[in-house]
Amino acid sequence: MTTESSTYPIGRPGVPWGAEEKNAWLNEQTQKRSYFYDVLAVVERLAEDFDVVQYGELAYAEYGFADYPLVLLKSKNWQLEKPTVIVTGGVHGYETSGVHGALRFLQTEALNYTEQFNVLVAPCISPWGYETINRWNPETTDPNRSFLRPSPAPEAAQIMDYVAAIGGKIVMHIDLHETTDTDNSEFRPALAARDGIVNDNWNIPDGFYLVGDSQDPAAAFQKSVLDSVAKVTHIAEADESGKLIGVPLAQFGVINYDGKKYGLCMGLSGAEYVTTTEVYPDSANATPEECIQAQVAAIVGGLNYVAAHTGS
Repeated sequence: MTTESSTYPIGRPGVPWGAEEKNAWLNEQTQKRSYFYDVLAVVERLAEDFDVVQYGELAYAEYGFADYPLVLLKSKNWQLEKPTVIVTGGVHGYETSGVHGALRFLQTEALNYTEQFNVLVAPCISPWGYETINRWNPETTDPNRSFLRPSPAPEAAQIMDYVAAIGGKIVMHIDLHETTDTDNSEFRPALAARDGIVNDNWNIPDGFYLVGDSQDPAAAFQKSVLDSVAKVTHIAEADESGKLIGVPLAQFGVINYDGKKYGLCMGLSGAEYVTTTEVYPDSANATPEECIQAQVAAIVGGLNYVAAHTGS
């Protein structure tokens, strides 16, 4: 278990942030990488095999950054009578393998499933977070607590609106995430400071794990995902309390949250089979490339299970 100080340089302990503190935080943010080069340029090269749809825009030039087009890719032979599967990445923009795992899936595996399924991939839901390496958006709102109506985050609201309008049956949704050492050095302390609370959970699991939906755990589906990932990287063991990130283990490598209650992206579609992946790129036993491959393996494991259990 990693333990860090909960001290944060903005705000006063125990006092939630107001506009002044939020502006001070925003003023510290800088662009560190390019969504346009790292993501949109790759999407452009995929346009021969997939339909590219701009489903919205984040008007963040007002904050001194860019206006970000929000894009997704969908299989060309889209048919309403076919089951639909959704992959999302970059809900937390700083979680790199989520974005690049979604793109790698499109580059290497997605076409293998387009006869069975309508495939929809939104590789980077939070491009400002990707560029500035942040969990929040410029308003200090966490998109992965914002899949609610009305949503407090445009990152969540715009993909929710698009998915709600596509029609047909959505059978699977996999949301790609990471848990990193910066969760303890930056993001957990920032959250505690923003909300005027004390953080008491510093656990960062060493390895890959899943977050299922407590309202529909789909244990066999989760196991299929983990079995596929285990061929690429190691699965996280529970801590001495039988927990991962402070949550009791539901099965090996899996904890469960109420996705809709907490506004998590896993609640986006109401699909029968849902999960959130978590890899640990800072592990001594994994590389960033293995983390990307693990994300792809997770999607493939899920798709293979769903294909065998939906008659597709």
